Amino acid sequence: MTAPMVSRRAFAAAGLALPFLARVAEAAIPPNRKFVVVICRGGMDGLSVAAPVGDPDYRALRAGLALGDEALRLDGTFALNPALPTVHKLALSGQARLAPAVATPDRARSHFEAQDVLETGAAGVYATSSGWLNRAVQSLAAVGKVEAISVGPTAPLILRGPAPAGSWSPGRGIDTTARLPTLLQDLYKDDPLLGPALARGLATEALARESGAAGDTSMTGQMRPAAGQGRDAAQALGQSLAGFLNAPGGPQIAAVSLDGFDTHANQAPLLATRLASLDALIDGLHTGLGPAWKDTVVLVVTEFGRTARVNGTGGTDHGTGSTAVVLGGALKPGGIVGDWPTLKRAALFEDRDVYPAFDMRALEKGLLADHLGLDRRALDAAVFPGSADVRPLLGVT
Repeated sequence: MTAPMVSRRAFAAAGLALPFLARVAEAAIPPNRKFVVVICRGGMDGLSVAAPVGDPDYRALRAGLALGDEALRLDGTFALNPALPTVHKLALSGQARLAPAVATPDRARSHFEAQDVLETGAAGVYATSSGWLNRAVQSLAAVGKVEAISVGPTAPLILRGPAPAGSWSPGRGIDTTARLPTLLQDLYKDDPLLGPALARGLATEALARESGAAGDTSMTGQMRPAAGQGRDAAQALGQSLAGFLNAPGGPQIAAVSLDGFDTHANQAPLLATRLASLDALIDGLHTGLGPAWKDTVVLVVTEFGRTARVNGTGGTDHGTGSTAVVLGGALKPGGIVGDWPTLKRAALFEDRDVYPAFDMRALEKGLLADHLGLDRRALDAAVFPGSADVRPLLGVT
């Protein structure tokens, strides 16, 4: 369905304090250009998002997590998780590309430190208190007006800083309790009793939602959507965001956070549920934007990848290289972005992780330069401070 028109009254009713409500200003970038960043928090497993099924070492390393005939093939090497049919369809039409083996410059396997580096765009942890997307908005504002919005209960670090940005929370229709199971899995991952017990409970809950159990009560006591509503809610979120982006004088830049990608145990069913929500969000954004999709770029990132080998509880632990996904009608068709280092044992990072062969900042810089028109000086000094040695990867859009 198409996204509803969003009126000024609707913005006010949603509790928005957005500077673009009062005026329609001349933008620093063409007003039709849209740029959306989706952060998948928890360390999304790149080898399950975009499985290198053609890599000769893939199946031995992945054991019970290896994808088979159900995988959605892209080429001779890569296939998408079956929970990503929308992304697959877009990829086959040249509107989605994978960046495997991508990582931030930080090599810590701490969620807090890795998310800080991912969102600040700095070379090291806690180097600055503002986000790179906020500084991009500020740089663009030097020559005109551009507006930004974050979606979620709190504004993510990536959009915090001196440049004004609006915010909108969808309320309890979206699973706002996803972060607690993530934190508990992290806490109990090494506990021989509590770790497997928590994993079994979360897996059972996920399967119950998918099998048709009515609005069940989760371990947190919060009511969760009944089966099928998880995808519907995520799709509605994407369409709502599209409504904001399409509104006259609305924002051109947006950030969205999705929780729950920390999968230390029973990864397959838990990750499938999260990826289905991601896919539905993309579907809602794609259909909701309508003709504006051709001028849109969406970047999906995570703070780090996960171990190449499966652990003893059917999950994976914190790793390094992961997979980013770039989508949108503004993309230039092509294969993978960056390089694939393979899964040979000699190629693994510290004999456990996908090798970080591609700097995330190179991808982000290239998209900001090609799509939004930011120049190299601003990218090197203001948006990603001290990154002059990281060349933007140009030509993706």
